[in-house]
Amino acid sequence: MTVDEFLLASPQGTLAEFLLASPRGTLAAGGAYFAVPPSAREHGLADLPARVRGALGVAVAAGHPTPMVVGAIPFAPDAHAHLFVPQWARRGRPPAAGGIPAGPGAEPGEPRQVPPPDDYAEAVRRAVARLRAGDLDKVVLARSLTVPYRGDLAPLVAALARREPDGHTFAAALPGGRTLLGASPELLVSRTGRTVVANPLAGSAPADGDPAALLASAKDLREHALVVDAVAAALEPYCTVLRVPPRPSLTRTGALWHLSTRITGELADPATTSLELAAALHPTPAVCGTPTDAARQLIAELEPFDRGFYTGLVGWQDAAGDGEWVVAIRCAVADGAALTLYAGAGIVAESDPDAELAETSAKFRTTLGALRVAG
Repeated sequence: MTVDEFLLASPQGTLAEFLLASPRGTLAAGGAYFAVPPSAREHGLADLPARVRGALGVAVAAGHPTPMVVGAIPFAPDAHAHLFVPQWARRGRPPAAGGIPAGPGAEPGEPRQVPPPDDYAEAVRRAVARLRAGDLDKVVLARSLTVPYRGDLAPLVAALARREPDGHTFAAALPGGRTLLGASPELLVSRTGRTVVANPLAGSAPADGDPAALLASAKDLREHALVVDAVAAALEPYCTVLRVPPRPSLTRTGALWHLSTRITGELADPATTSLELAAALHPTPAVCGTPTDAARQLIAELEPFDRGFYTGLVGWQDAAGDGEWVVAIRCAVADGAALTLYAGAGIVAESDPDAELAETSAKFRTTLGALRVAG
């Protein structure tokens, strides 16, 4: 089955409740067999792997034919994840570029930006002052853009998959009839048997620019190193072997060049699950900052909205512990009346507010391009 067929793979012929299409293949799933229960702890991320393991154990004991958990995990550790054991799941080929119309088109109406561009640039200035004062090393500041949209989501998700075949296109049902959708370039972590792969991205430049300049940028290299060091430090306790390339490579999405480092390892304990690894990594400095607690505090101070599932995780895990979790960026939330898009930029002491504003505008173009809206 192709990605297009998978988009309408539910028994009702509608967009599947969960879809993840990546170079590894396409997974569609739906029908809530049962949901992973909420945590009684203040920070539910801490016991989420155990709750998922319990849900999968119940599914196996009940004779479920394809026991796995799919769904989305929010940015904040005290917010509830939306994960469930699906009634059905189907796998297929990876997406391929081109071959379908660009997308369904946006509806008339004035986009709403939160915060407005000038206010975002001012927030970056305030963050840079804190960084130069030594309060923290990096923080990621985001903004949102809301456009009217009441149309079918399947053509939009299909357009994203065709435009970004090397990325991770996703659609995940959320509470309240909402849908999280996007095309993330960033794999947080995957586990296949004992093999672990993480691919942190940090540091970017417009796709029409000179990628060699990005590889030579001291500011972007420092930002990238902060993320790679944090990911390697989080994975090291779980691995007997961890391979970290000494320098980043370049990877391109439709709108941007990124600095990329592909980290691989071998698990010390085969019982360690993909979600245990994801929980140990989340959030990385690529979407939050470092130190994590200080960055979270500054985000709460400077961002005038709740991120929700933006910069959280989307993915799956099976009963063997294998799975794939991607970072929920280059994404939007559809609520039946509008699409709210999100984009952020990593701020370090050398950051320029106008350049960071331009970076967020470029990142909006991933989804806006699929809508055929000028970025």
